[in-house]
Amino acid sequence: MISVLILTRNEEQDLPGCLASVAWSDDVHVFDSMSTDRTAEIAREHGAHFTQRAFDNYARQRNAALETLPFRHAWVFILDADERPTPALAEEMRQIAAQAPESIGGFRMRRRDFLNGTWLKHAQLSPFYIRLVRRGRARYVRDVNEILEIDGEVGDLREMLDHFPFSKGITHWTQKHNTYSTMEAQVVAAGVSRTEASWKTALFGRDFHERRRAQKAIFYGMPGRPLIKWCYMMFVRGAVLDGAAGITYANLQAIYEYTIVLKTQEIMRGSQETQARQKTGN
Repeated sequence: MISVLILTRNEEQDLPGCLASVAWSDDVHVFDSMSTDRTAEIAREHGAHFTQRAFDNYARQRNAALETLPFRHAWVFILDADERPTPALAEEMRQIAAQAPESIGGFRMRRRDFLNGTWLKHAQLSPFYIRLVRRGRARYVRDVNEILEIDGEVGDLREMLDHFPFSKGITHWTQKHNTYSTMEAQVVAAGVSRTEASWKTALFGRDFHERRRAQKAIFYGMPGRPLIKWCYMMFVRGAVLDGAAGITYANLQAIYEYTIVLKTQEIMRGSQETQARQKTGN
């Protein structure tokens, strides 16, 4: 069997459906960031183990769950409350967990993001995620855009993980991404590591997340990023082929990128003004 880890923060709306989608597991853990709604009550009503920890950052929160929870099984399936494994994926995971050689430490799967009932097949920027991991062989790194590092080989699953990022509405999505944009702006203002901004790694890196990290570092240094991102999503990835949902998503992502640019400029101006005051003694 497989243990399940669900990360939550005020997820009374999405958690019931998420728990129903993993009812096949006899070891479900909800790791919560001090919710103030009915998240705890819902988790316990469904028979899930419930643990709380004050949130500090995404990587540390997820690592705390992986390192401290008493998982019953050797494999752990990691979920957010707005995600649902399809029945086909659940069956594939159960079969592969029983047969996987010891050399494999995790499995990557394709996630389908939905907006207004439409799969963002072309618009979605990051469709592949490692979510099934062998206990004790996985660790998250980086405070922003956290990456899951695996001790061992990473296999690939065929079936899909469904994701509903707009389940709580556009307002919730924009509020969440307002927090993300602040965190990204702080990273950009601090200076992205030049060793990460490698074209070779961005194009030919062995791992998807390794390529993605290098691509992000290169992208941070480009002028006109919001427009570049919009054009890339619309015409290179083909978001326009996803219809109104794809166009909406491309617009939202361009706005998100522009927000990062503005916040980065604001942080850097503040830093320069602080340095100038220190030089003048004021």
